Amino acid sequence: MMKDTAEFKQSLQNENPGQGLSVQLKALWYDGKGDWQRAHAQVDHLDDRSSAHVHAYLHRKEGDIWNADYWYRRAQQTRPDISLEEEWEQLVVLFL
Repeated sequence: MMKDTAEFKQSLQNENPGQGLSVQLKALWYDGKGDWQRAHAQVDHLDDRSSAHVHAYLHRKEGDIWNADYWYRRAQQTRPDISLEEEWEQLVVLFL
């Protein structure tokens, strides 16, 4: 199990995500690798608030703000006024 964001970021050099990562962390891992499609596929079919939060971030990153705001509402969150990099890191911390 990963302890912190530094270890999570280090794992991005690996071929595959580590064992035992939550679906939310897997999505963030694929996004960190630059694979938006695979990241989105991790959470696209899920209905829980945590997955909706990651889903919202991914649509914000895509530039689809209307869709992002829909998913932020589903996650009971507000779209943050920070960089995408900061939001990614906050989500990693949240789900670690």
